[in-house]
Amino acid sequence: MKIEKKDLGKSQFELAVEMTYDELKPFYEQGAKNVSREVKIDGFRPGNVPIDILRQKIGDMTILEEAANLAIHKNIDQILKDNIERQIVGQPKVEITKLAPGNPLEFKIIVAVLPEIKLGEYKDLKIKKKEVKVEDEEINKILNDLREMRIKEILSDEEVKDGDKVLVDLAMFLDKVPVEGGQGKDAAIVVGKDYIVPGFDKKIIGAKKGDVREFELPYPADFHMKNLAGKMVDFRVTIKEVYKRELPALDDDFASAFGLKKFEDFKNNVKKSVVDQKDKEAEQVLEKEILGKILEKTRINDLPEMLIEHESHNMVHELEHTIAEQGGKFEDYLASIKKTHDQLMLDLLPEAVKRVKASLLIREIAERENIKVEEEEVEKHVAEMKKHYHDNQEVLKKLHSPEYLNYVYNVFASKKVVNKLKEWNVEK
Repeated sequence: MKIEKKDLGKSQFELAVEMTYDELKPFYEQGAKNVSREVKIDGFRPGNVPIDILRQKIGDMTILEEAANLAIHKNIDQILKDNIERQIVGQPKVEITKLAPGNPLEFKIIVAVLPEIKLGEYKDLKIKKKEVKVEDEEINKILNDLREMRIKEILSDEEVKDGDKVLVDLAMFLDKVPVEGGQGKDAAIVVGKDYIVPGFDKKIIGAKKGDVREFELPYPADFHMKNLAGKMVDFRVTIKEVYKRELPALDDDFASAFGLKKFEDFKNNVKKSVVDQKDKEAEQVLEKEILGKILEKTRINDLPEMLIEHESHNMVHELEHTIAEQGGKFEDYLASIKKTHDQLMLDLLPEAVKRVKASLLIREIAERENIKVEEEEVEKHVAEMKKHYHDNQEVLKKLHSPEYLNYVYNVFASKKVVNKLKEWNVEK
């Protein structure tokens, strides 16, 4: 077997392999057997067709192609082990370049490898974590939002007052021409909250069910719809229903709806949730700052394009998953930002590069500091996932796949390294 190695740059190598016909021969018989399983020939069972008859039926090239694939599959690991010193990332790309009866098999393998990293200083960086503060206004806003969720609405014949909810039929006109999208039935308006345009709700205060109010209002110059921005628009509003809104008191009864006896305990729980969320966000900012400072002092040679593309795909999948969890459609999101899938991928490339560099940095520090994940840690996680997804056979199958186990290992290893980096670099 003859092998020529070529450096393609950007942490990629090409191996041009020539396998003699004699080296290929042992795989020819198995290739014929594999092909015969897929070919129906009268008088013979699948997998038991004599080679001479099979060649007459389908030709020699189909058998040769199967033999070549078997030979490559059998030898590729050893070829890579003998010729590529650095760790390979992703799947090698294989292309057969010459295949003919009685001739050597020629193929090339293109692999991406981990780039060389010259690690900068990663200890004693003296970074300060942002102090977490929660203002009373933040807690009060959350409590008021929760009150709004449990508000009582009572149908009323009284005139509209501040704080009421009103159902209206709405018609908008610009220079006496109906505005496209400006007509609506049973639109809900809460008086006291800006609706459509500032000042709109004040124009219906004092009206009763069945009343029609006609008025004009200016749209802000920076309004997002250019056809209305800075224009005076005429409105015709028909009052359909009026509801008085009663907010529940913030007391022990309110707390009981959330499973707590005392309102003070409930308020403290809300505050703790806000503190925990802010602390989580502060930790994320801290981690980014630490990794950013280390990357500034670290040199990473030629990132493989394969890694960047893979990370870009991951980021798109993460975004799709988030949108789906929120009940949205990814196609609608793309339409809203006026991007195609490929344009979004292009936009994400700079962030993908950052994420790949951070991942390689973490990996390098783990090796240097001998930070490892024990097999028992992964097994414990898998056992917990089994309990959680005990009735989902599809998920249970994936839990023991090499891909998932490798993913868990990498996540755990990253967490251990990041925790160590915080321990080494954050000022107490």
